[in-house]
Amino acid sequence: MIVYIHVPFCRTRCSYCAFQSTALGRGVEAAGSPLVRDYVDTLLLELAHWADRFGGAEIQTVFWGGGTPSLLPPRIVGIVLDRLASRFNLGARAEITLEANPESLRSATRAAEFRAAGVNRLSIGIQTLNENMLRAIGRAHKGKDSLHAAFVAREAGFANINLDMMWGLPGQGIRQWLQTLKDVVRMNPDHISAYGLTLEPGTALELAVGEGRAALPPERDQSIMFMEGSAFLEASGYLHYEISNFARMGFQCRHNLGYWEGQDYLGMGPSATSTIAGRRWTNPSDQRAWANRVSAARLDDNAEKLTPGARALETLMLRLRTARGLRLKSWKDITGRDLLSGNKKLIQAMHENKLIRIRNGYLSLTRGGMLVSNTILLNLFERADAMLQSGAPEPAEAARAW
Repeated sequence: MIVYIHVPFCRTRCSYCAFQSTALGRGVEAAGSPLVRDYVDTLLLELAHWADRFGGAEIQTVFWGGGTPSLLPPRIVGIVLDRLASRFNLGARAEITLEANPESLRSATRAAEFRAAGVNRLSIGIQTLNENMLRAIGRAHKGKDSLHAAFVAREAGFANINLDMMWGLPGQGIRQWLQTLKDVVRMNPDHISAYGLTLEPGTALELAVGEGRAALPPERDQSIMFMEGSAFLEASGYLHYEISNFARMGFQCRHNLGYWEGQDYLGMGPSATSTIAGRRWTNPSDQRAWANRVSAARLDDNAEKLTPGARALETLMLRLRTARGLRLKSWKDITGRDLLSGNKKLIQAMHENKLIRIRNGYLSLTRGGMLVSNTILLNLFERADAMLQSGAPEPAEAARAW
């Protein structure tokens, strides 16, 4: 089992963010906020409820996401991890990640306190080193804070550090993005997440772009940012193991791999989703509604049972995000259908356009395919869904190996 803990608090809200979070304000200390105290009390109660049901289960990874988890006092993070260790099987080799913003690591002692609390992987949200772009997307830190955060994390003994970056930002050019990646590589992280900016509905940035107050780079430039940026990171020793993720050998994020490989996961905190034993449920996003549900011990009242077909389609979508791809025999074992021979024309077209590769029994996206992954996955999903819904017999012809 893998565990996700959502922390719904930030100093300020970024203009591109659509995650559930509450802005505490720049001058508010999380330790003194009634909202944060209520959140911690409810989280510990939720943990106790799940321990009564799943106590003793092995936990391979814990991921503190948000929001800004590094706003929490390290002492609180330590208490929660100690409770997990006492009620579950949280081994010494478990990967325990905490998302942190650079401004919350200005104190040289804070990173060390998180390390002492049990966190062994730090994911620092840098996004960009450019001051103008940081302001354009509403980030609270400065470029120099990012350099300092990476330095103090190493000094605190973190041997596994991820840096989160974004391309396709307002005002960003190809040269600027590639120079940023060069600067980031010199910071020597073990893992780099490089996400393309998505304009989420209802966000301040979407409104600004819609009104012409901000402009995104042309689509062609964004394509070059992805292709050349990915090539540069691989040449720098970072394996491109998922569409947006790069890691030095042995430093792939085990938590995210758990999602992509279909492991059961338990989510705690407002808006967190869980999938266990073929059932899925999501906590209320409103903190009070979440607290009421936890108090009433009605944690999974809204659970849906995932059909075998739904799990198969989800497997298709998730596995094709990874560099390794989808094992075709596993798909056939699950569904009784041959994905290739059932979609020969589409597969042929994608292969001829060098968007996919089929090798050693796996179907995977090329780098060019990753660039247009949303379109590819949507097409394959729709066709695979139709195949599963049709009830038609399996085509007799064996799938070709391209």
